[in-house]
Amino acid sequence: MLDALQQAYDAVVRDWGPALLQGAVVTLEISLGAFALGLLIGMATALVKLGGHPLLKRLANAYTSVYRSLPELLLILLLYYAGGDAINALAALLGQPQVEVNGFAAAIVVLGIVQGAYAAEIMRGAVQAIPHGHIEAARAFGCGRWLTARRVILPEMMPYALAGLANLWLVLIKDSALISVVGYSELLFTTKQAAGSTRQYLLFYLTVAAIYLLMTLLSNAGFSLIERRFRRWQPAL
Repeated sequence: MLDALQQAYDAVVRDWGPALLQGAVVTLEISLGAFALGLLIGMATALVKLGGHPLLKRLANAYTSVYRSLPELLLILLLYYAGGDAINALAALLGQPQVEVNGFAAAIVVLGIVQGAYAAEIMRGAVQAIPHGHIEAARAFGCGRWLTARRVILPEMMPYALAGLANLWLVLIKDSALISVVGYSELLFTTKQAAGSTRQYLLFYLTVAAIYLLMTLLSNAGFSLIERRFRRWQPAL
């Protein structure tokens, strides 16, 4: 029994520990970058859907409908390979050499575009939950559009949006594993290499499950603190 535990420790911690840690760091970096990009895309799309030009509204509706309808793995493959082909076609048209798409940047952009469609609906619903009288009161005090957005809309929408955004973040951590299908080395891809090299599949897959669980628990704790801060002015239920 002790020998088996020692072998497991040596395999996970000593032999593959640094690689697994690096994979976890890469997973968090990809998730943070894609989450930030998704929030920007989602907010812009939500604002367009709430009060943009009719043509822009149609484009925003088409974007959210398509990206929420298709499997995310399919979208990642399409965006990664089709995007790379489009960049190289444009480079050839301009007489430039072929461009090698950076896997890390591509992972952030692809996941950010996919998550932006979900973030848009979360933010649109949060903005619509704000009592319209609060916005009218800000305008009555002479607040412009941007001041109203910064002082009224953004602070009031966050308590309504945080639960959905927290779920989106947790889904994004797991979806980052899909990037391994295009050959980029993140946590799950590294785990597959470790398991295949040592033939200890159960050990390494249980280890990576524990790592994902730890990231989820820490994320829940962080979002709980943020939610309490944004809800401090609201009456307790």
